[in-house]
Amino acid sequence: QVRLVESGGGLVQAGGSLRLSCAASGLIFSINAIGWYRQAPGKERELVATISNTGSVLYSDSVKGRFTISRDNGKNALYLQMNSLKPEDTAMYYCRAQRFTAAFWGQGTQVTVSS
Repeated sequence: QVRLVESGGGLVQAGGSLRLSCAASGLIFSINAIGWYRQAPGKERELVATISNTGSVLYSDSVKGRFTISRDNGKNALYLQMNSLKPEDTAMYYCRAQRFTAAFWGQGTQVTVSS
């Protein structure tokens, strides 16, 4: 099992910044990829950004140039720096880890961007 705990969400004005954190514990060795997803009310959960165990990074087009994903292996932590936030970034943000064929999710942290 892999346990993921997100933090750092909140209410911010458009144009502002937030930094999300995800603390991983448990069977974190052999995690193939870890990343951030989000789900807005009435919409499907979507990929925001992921980083593989080789360091390859993938961003959704909607956040490219504004968000930066990073990881600190020593702290077993994943981060998402979000700049130039827009009201359409409002969603619950989830941390997800892929370990072999299993996927693990955190409980989410809410990000609300006011216009």
